[in-house]
This record gives sequence, structure tokens and C-alpha cells, in this order.
Amino acid sequence: MPAPPESANYFGRLLTLVWLSFAQLVRAPSHSRRAEAARRSARHGLLLVVIVGAVIITLMYAFDVTEISLMPPRGTPGLWWVKTLTDFGKDEYVLCALGLLLIVVALAAPALRGVPRATLLGFGTRLQYLFLSVVLSVAVGELIKWIVGRGRPFVGGKANAFNFQHFAGTEAYSSFPSGHSITAFALAFAVSAVWPGARFAMLVYALVIAATRLVLLAHHPSDVVAGALVGVIGAMVVRYWFAARRLGFAIHRDGTVVALSGPSDGRLKRVARSAFAP
Repeated sequence: MPAPPESANYFGRLLTLVWLSFAQLVRAPSHSRRAEAARRSARHGLLLVVIVGAVIITLMYAFDVTEISLMPPRGTPGLWWVKTLTDFGKDEYVLCALGLLLIVVALAAPALRGVPRATLLGFGTRLQYLFLSVVLSVAVGELIKWIVGRGRPFVGGKANAFNFQHFAGTEAYSSFPSGHSITAFALAFAVSAVWPGARFAMLVYALVIAATRLVLLAHHPSDVVAGALVGVIGAMVVRYWFAARRLGFAIHRDGTVVALSGPSDGRLKRVARSAFAP
């Protein structure tokens, strides 16, 4: 995120920061290796679509009905903890949390100077990437849900993996893909792209959220796999967008997109203490 001018007052710096943050996201790409990155990302995305698409079709024909028939009935009292756990993958909650963090960074940064402000703004750029990765993925997922119109498990009274009402736009016919899985896997990929050390923990998080959707009979297995695909590809697209504009990511000669080193946990804690100290 850009640094506002030193000479402006707080509110002037705040408004300038917000404007420049938007401007840098929509500016023309400038990285000299963006074409290589685009080709590499397109190849990986196409490979994912082919492989995971085959898995989705196989699940729909061979496993979806069997799996949902093995799950406990909806409303089972002992599943309260699963209902609580699944909310950690709800897009509204995830986006609200990321949005609040972005607001805190935007409000605190204009009050700082020098290295502390640069540190906080570097963290803000990474938060922007996480937020936009989830937003784009969820938006695409909602469009697919509306087009496909797949019935949730047992809608219509029986286990039917091919119960469709295209363009229905109702909750009962919005099973494909799983929105929770989209959010969880988009967030998991984005966090792992920025902080590779968190990769295993984020994978576990995404898998747990996907599993809760199956146990609660909210989705078929193919729905959660499709959600994972949409979330990962959405986060990949946003990562390329940032890398092409030299925001938080670098591009190697072979087109590989890698995260730039960001502020350490210790430095962020020191900046937070200095920003909110009385």
C-alpha cells in the first residue's frame, strides 16, 4: 500500500492513502515478466480444471448418493459442534474479519511515520490480496450456483445427484459449488501464497470446513470439490493481478510467482503497540 504524503494532516493522509490504494490496484500492469507468469498460471489453471473436473464428474456418478446416504439426518442434536465449526468458513464472517483488519490498518497507518508505517502498509497489501481473493472466488461461485441450480442433498425427498433447476436462484437449489469450500480454499491458498509456513495449517482448515458441509448434508462431495477448485483458481487469478503490478509478489524468469518477504511477526507487534499506545 502506498505511503501518503508527509505534509498532509491526518485526514488528508487517510484520504490520500485510500485513493492511492485503489489506484495502484487498477493501474496498468508494469512487470516485465507478466506474460510468462500469465502463461504459467494459465497452464496450471487448465490442468487443475481438467483433473479436478474429472474428479467432480466421477463423484457425481459414483459416490455422491452413497456418501449423503451415510450421513446422519439433518437436525441431529449431537452435531451442534459441527454447525459451530462450519461457520469459520462462512464468507460473510471471513470477509468481515479481513475487512475490519484492513480498516484498522488504514486508520492506523496515517498516524505513523517512517519504518513503522511502511511495515504496516506492507501488511495491508497482503490483507488486500487475501480479501480480494475471497471476494472474487465467492462472486464467481454465486454465479455458478445460479446457473447450475443443483439441488441440495435430499431436496425433493430422495437421494438424487442430478436434481437440477437451472437459474432457480433459491437456497434449496444452490448446492453446486459449495460456498463454504470456496471461501475456505481461497483463503487457504491466499494465506499460503503470502506466508508459506502456514500452508499445512491452512490446508487442514480448508479440509475441515469442507468435511463439515458433508456431515451437515449441506452439500454433495462433488460440490465441495468444485468449491475448492473455484477458490484456488480465484486466488491464483488475484495473485497474478498483484504480481503483474508489483504488489506483494515477484515474478521469476520462468514465470513463477513468489511472495515478497514481508514484515515479521515481531515487527508487526511492535508497530501495533506504537500505533495504539495511549
